[in-house]
Amino acid sequence: MASSTKNNTQQKHPISLYLGIWLLLFVLSALSYMVDYYQLEGFLRWSLILVFMALKAGLIASIFMHMLWERMALVCTIFLPPLVLLVLVILMASEAEYIFALRERFFS
Repeated sequence: MASSTKNNTQQKHPISLYLGIWLLLFVLSALSYMVDYYQLEGFLRWSLILVFMALKAGLIASIFMHMLWERMALVCTIFLPPLVLLVLVILMASEAEYIFALRERFFS
């Protein structure tokens, strides 16, 4: 009897949801390949590649890894550490630019 109630409480997702996400991932991949096809350069190229990558990773984690339906504690445990690392990398990059500019001014 316990197994029948367990089966009734499991969440079932329609196949159309997975097919729609798969199609969206295909479109995002095609767009990221178009960045190379049109030979975009510089900041635009890298920002588009990173945006498409983040969107694809978010879709995969939320739908295919079922993170959309998990508790907030688990979601925060998985997604907050990379977010903190990203903030630290941005801070280190800005400090590196400052040090580079300071050395360039001092040694020139």
